Amino acid sequence: MTVEQILAIVIFGLMFAAIMWGKIHRYVPALIGAAFMAVLILALVDNGPHTLWQVLRLPDFIDGSWWYSRHLAEAAEGSEVSGVNWQTMIFIGGMMIMVEGLGAAGFFRWICLLVARLVKYRVVPILVTFMILSGFLSMFIDSITVMLFLATVTIELARMLKFDPVPVIIAEIFASNTGGSATMSGDPPNIIIGTHFHYTFMDFLLNTGLIAWACMIVVVVLFFFMFRRALRQPAANPGEAPQHYPEPKEAITNPRLFAASTAIFLLIIVLLVTHAQSGLSVGLIGVIAAVLTMVAAFTVGGQPAHIMKALDWRTLLFFLGLFVCVGGLETTGVLQKLADLIGRASGDNLVIALTFILWLSAFASALIDNIPFAATMCPVIASLSATQGFATQPLAWSLALGTDIGGNGTPIGASANVVGTAIAEKEGYRIGWGRYCKYAMPAMMLVVGLCNLLLIIRYT
Repeated sequence: MTVEQILAIVIFGLMFAAIMWGKIHRYVPALIGAAFMAVLILALVDNGPHTLWQVLRLPDFIDGSWWYSRHLAEAAEGSEVSGVNWQTMIFIGGMMIMVEGLGAAGFFRWICLLVARLVKYRVVPILVTFMILSGFLSMFIDSITVMLFLATVTIELARMLKFDPVPVIIAEIFASNTGGSATMSGDPPNIIIGTHFHYTFMDFLLNTGLIAWACMIVVVVLFFFMFRRALRQPAANPGEAPQHYPEPKEAITNPRLFAASTAIFLLIIVLLVTHAQSGLSVGLIGVIAAVLTMVAAFTVGGQPAHIMKALDWRTLLFFLGLFVCVGGLETTGVLQKLADLIGRASGDNLVIALTFILWLSAFASALIDNIPFAATMCPVIASLSATQGFATQPLAWSLALGTDIGGNGTPIGASANVVGTAIAEKEGYRIGWGRYCKYAMPAMMLVVGLCNLLLIIRYT
């Protein structure tokens, strides 16, 4: 290996180790790593200034086809380096603002209470319907937000109905990560994969979506049988029965803001589903979501300053640093070597290649942050496809399903897991590693195995 390749691996490895260490916010090591990687590119890579400029991809902002194009692939033409994925960053930022607007209007608590009322506040039906709700919402909204509200309402209902909320929260976490694998907007790794390969919302829905919801059926049945006995509600004494069940309308803090935010949410879903036909990039859709949310906040009595605080600059800076570090690995040829290694190990066999990527992604995502893993693997898949002649899509879908569903394996495997278990612990319901993994790890391996089978059937 060359000196620049060894240094790039060392920089990336130290950055990854610092992220896993978790004592400082992950944007700090990502930006430090990006700074060192930029110096490495400038000093050791041929035509360093031009290569770094390619990695940063700042001209994208003034490229009209990057914002709007009838042909999504046009945005990638003329660049040999993937670099900073601004589409991902802008879309995630816009969705952060829109989701905060929905939360401020009471949308998430309203829909949770509506579902609970529809099943007449019975505990086992709440388990099943909240899992389905978690999976469905996570197709369109970050699973962190889904778990933030679902876990809170689940604990509220648990105290009222006298049941242990921990099994329900574990099942909701699993469902949110599984449902999030179904669409391009469902999870950050999918956004990275989709924007890198210029796939559309419908590409994901018709590929990972079909597999994800086949898995979701299995997940719902599995957790139903796991938890139904523990959740059987004992017959309450008349004096202990709740005197008042919360009504969904009680969750709506501002009816006008609620109506406006819901309309914006539905519009964004339509724009995402049809963006291949309309030509709107996901970055532009993110901008539309943010602008409309802020307009609604200013005009119908929202709190614009509070909503703007939802724009998590630290997370966006983390993405920036991460993409620069991955660009450094790519420009120095490290990712090409990794692609060649996987190609030789697979023996030019697509089944072996997609199986390897799926399970590697699943076990890696159970232990480390799946966002940098997905960002690193995208150019590896592109190189693997170019050198070995594999179709790109099966490998990309394997990466998406592996990173999303594999994250279910441990309490730290995905952001939704961390949020759900943290809310439970804050409210006095600690979910230890032992209890979580007892249910989630076998379920994860079963579902990933089903994904493997369905991928092989579908694409070979």
